[in-house]
Amino acid sequence: MIPVIESIGIVGAGQMGCGIAHVSALAGYKVQIYDVSQDRIETALATINGNLARQVSGGKLTDESRTAALSLISGSADVNDLAPMDLVIEAATEDESVKRRIYAQVCPVLKPDAMLATNTSSLSITRLASATDRPERFMGIHFMNPVPVMKLVELVRGIATGEPTFSAAKQYVAKLDKTATVAEDFPAFIVNRILLPMINEAIYTLYEGVGSVEAIDTAMKLGANHPMGPLQLADFIGLDTCLSIMQVLYDGLADSKYRPCPLLVKYVEAGWLGRKSGRGFYDYRGETPVPTR
Repeated sequence: MIPVIESIGIVGAGQMGCGIAHVSALAGYKVQIYDVSQDRIETALATINGNLARQVSGGKLTDESRTAALSLISGSADVNDLAPMDLVIEAATEDESVKRRIYAQVCPVLKPDAMLATNTSSLSITRLASATDRPERFMGIHFMNPVPVMKLVELVRGIATGEPTFSAAKQYVAKLDKTATVAEDFPAFIVNRILLPMINEAIYTLYEGVGSVEAIDTAMKLGANHPMGPLQLADFIGLDTCLSIMQVLYDGLADSKYRPCPLLVKYVEAGWLGRKSGRGFYDYRGETPVPTR
């Protein structure tokens, strides 16, 4: 029997957690956001409110829908508030040790039949599932960033994921008015297996002096009809996340073509992580972004 999902718990009040809460509430689900910091909860609720208001002003949403969605979202720094949730989605940083610590904390408070999912963009679902008390009710539900805009969700089963869990996840994604694509449990799945090596190659192109930041991004926008250049996109994703995914590909597939570019490593070591830190391949601290190379 397919589990009925009426409430969604979200672990992590960052950009992805906010986006998942936003689309889930708009689809009529009761949403509970959990984060260790109450300040981050308050910031997340304000961000979701602002994003919904922007959709209203853009004519994509009625004010009644915005108010109804906000009424369905709560936030808390108490993990026990996840206890009644039917599906809990972990949307923490792309670090396996962090995710494992979260599961050790969250699993004991969940209902026995609650489903648990991860929004990981690259890590093994089977391995993460083994760190939980419910591998048959665990799977990957990978949203694209920004969640309210992007239509695709990757669904990834671990070796132990049960058919009812997979069917319930498909129904949830359909109710969000998103398109699900099914990926096998291999490093970085489909989208990032293709996208991140392209970004890494763009960074190598910069590193080797083939072109400047501006030249590379202009070439791909106008020469390949990409909506944004690969270096601009890397800054949007976060260079630490790009490095993490490339490392997962390199370690998991043992192929030198996935070796992270040394320049990417250097930028991350400098704390130049892209938009979120104010500097990456572009400097965002002024009126308009300026290439840093």
